[in-house]
Amino acid sequence: MTEMIILPVSSPLNASFAISRGAKTSAETIIVEIHKEGKIGRGECVPYPRYGESRVSVVAQLSGFKPAIEADMTRAKVQQQFPPGAARCAVDCALWDLESKLTNTPVWQLAGLPKPRPLKTTMTLSLDTPEAMAVRAKAAQASILKVKIGGPDDLHRLEAIRQARPDAQLILDGNEGMDPDSFPALCRAAAQLGVRMIEQPFPQNQDDALLTRPNEVTICADESAHTKHELQDLARKYDAINIKLDKAGGLTAGLAMLQEAKRCRLGTMVGCMVASSLSMAPAVLLGQLADLIDLDGPLWLKEDVPHKLRYSAGTVSPPVRKLWG
Repeated sequence: MTEMIILPVSSPLNASFAISRGAKTSAETIIVEIHKEGKIGRGECVPYPRYGESRVSVVAQLSGFKPAIEADMTRAKVQQQFPPGAARCAVDCALWDLESKLTNTPVWQLAGLPKPRPLKTTMTLSLDTPEAMAVRAKAAQASILKVKIGGPDDLHRLEAIRQARPDAQLILDGNEGMDPDSFPALCRAAAQLGVRMIEQPFPQNQDDALLTRPNEVTICADESAHTKHELQDLARKYDAINIKLDKAGGLTAGLAMLQEAKRCRLGTMVGCMVASSLSMAPAVLLGQLADLIDLDGPLWLKEDVPHKLRYSAGTVSPPVRKLWG
């Protein structure tokens, strides 16, 4: 007999997390448990309002999954019959974890992935004044910093952070909030300051300006990139994509998206929402094949889940099997 349990979770943050669209002080996630033959598979997702999701809507979607999952629907059928998004992500990741436990085989082997190793991850500087962001940059124990921007002080933020951390690689994340008129000049300045990448400068479906984008810095799609199906079109506007399992609909879809990105000659970053180590665990496995990972979400939580991922000096280690996979 198979049983599916839905567990909404609210996790306070250790500091406000601010981007160009607003700020939050807690991570609102949903954990799915699938019980079978004395084993439990778990997956976590983040309902995201930017994509038309709420905790209520995702719980309703998950409740719709329940009869099919309890009738032992396969992971492939889940991908075919349910839409991309947070709900499918939690179910897909829980099914991977359950199969791993039932077969006593690590997920990386089931998925045909390389044996996981520790990876460098970006660490995020939440949107704030240039001075405050420079202080946080100096304190961050990471060699790659992701800088949230989206306002008239963006160049001042960048200059202050670069002065505080001349050694760090920098990524700028506009979260759709950058000004198209000032973007070319910002790109030139960013290149001079050694910025590696600018992520999602303009709103989804309002990014045609990138058809003739500046070439000084790599431009990466985030909010514009959801599944493998839009990647050929995105390759005309962007140089890279940010793969997030909550958007794609789980590890299965994330793997397909990464493979399609490589066929389209797009660079790849595996990113995250603010969530626990349970959300990050499958993404760390996918990140073994990516050019870059941005998986610092658990570091924003006051309290992570048991058997959490281990972070040290900007590096994240693979999950232990007691956590996931």
